[in-house]
Amino acid sequence: MAFVISIEKDEREIRSAHPTELVCKYMVAERDGRRILQLNSYGSNDRDMPDKLSQTLQFGEEAAEQLYRILAAEFGFKDQ
Repeated sequence: MAFVISIEKDEREIRSAHPTELVCKYMVAERDGRRILQLNSYGSNDRDMPDKLSQTLQFGEEAAEQLYRILAAEFGFKDQ
């Protein structure tokens, strides 16, 4: 579990896609005067406790904007 303050590109190559598929849920809240996006991943169906919270990443406005710009650039998303 961590609060992301910055996102940087890693120039190494991805060797393969992870074989495990799972659900990711998001939450949005305001805490300490700032808006936070939280991404939660949950255990896969193969785990002993499949629906148990596994990983959590929190993004403030600056890191969320970085993520938005990365997604737009890497996947070709356009503003509507």
